[in-house]
Amino acid sequence: MEVFRGRVHFFPFSTQSTYFSIRARASFKVQQENDPFFQAAIERASLRFRESQSPDPLLIDPYVACLLPCNSLEDMDQQLHPYCLATKFIDDKLLETMQSTDGLKQVVLLTDGLDTRPYRLNWPKSTLVFDICPDKVFRGALQKLQDAGAKIPRGCMSFHVPSESFDVENTLCSKGFSGTRPSIWAFQGLPVVNLESFKDILSTVSNLAMKGCLFLGELPVWLAEMDVGDQSAIKKWLDDLFMSYGFRVKMIEYDEVARNLRQDSAKRVSEVSTSILFVAEHLRFSDDQMETWRTEFQRIEEEGDEEGFEEL
Repeated sequence: MEVFRGRVHFFPFSTQSTYFSIRARASFKVQQENDPFFQAAIERASLRFRESQSPDPLLIDPYVACLLPCNSLEDMDQQLHPYCLATKFIDDKLLETMQSTDGLKQVVLLTDGLDTRPYRLNWPKSTLVFDICPDKVFRGALQKLQDAGAKIPRGCMSFHVPSESFDVENTLCSKGFSGTRPSIWAFQGLPVVNLESFKDILSTVSNLAMKGCLFLGELPVWLAEMDVGDQSAIKKWLDDLFMSYGFRVKMIEYDEVARNLRQDSAKRVSEVSTSILFVAEHLRFSDDQMETWRTEFQRIEEEGDEEGFEEL
């Protein structure tokens, strides 16, 4: 019995197959409706849709409508949500860094499965986009996006890495990621259940990203277990957390992003953010870099031993 994209293939040429398939789709839909992570992903997609439909949008997501249920398209609040500010900031930072960094062709997105960046951003030619996200959400979204005509920019490639993988690092590398080449990482939407799960993410990025690579995104402020208004305490917590994994981090103020983007953006912001926007630089060498240097050092030592033996 094979389960794929919510369909159960049991008796492929009988009416019983159709019966099982319909039940599987209905069951999967109920599971999604009861899944708080999936509902949060839908809410984020709804925010992108509403901003795209505003008279003077900060960002445009041409594919997001196909991912949303019909009833979510009715509320057209024109206020600017902090999530959309963060999304625009991350979009711009990704593209600006890729255009200004020689050899940067690897992008790793840690998302909720409904992220459309692989399709809607104008990636430089030969970019490899790796999307780490929940597999079930991704599979359901992929078909809808393809039906809507979404395509990866010409000359680029996209790879899905299930966030449920037993070994995300090896899975990522098996898809073609290399720790000896520059990369940029963006975290927005990938479900985290506690601080330990985010530490696992930090560990993965630290192991795979070359020295000097950027890791940016937004994480929920509840991970810090502090009052959202205590910015100095949150900043210290963020500094200590990231530095323990070899990152120098800067916390980005949402108001600052709004002012830098457009004068009227700050006036449109609907509420205080419950997330932390950050940009971090990796200060350590990746595991692949260390292994390359160990191999080279060993080779030099062996050549030196051989030359010494010949002299004797």
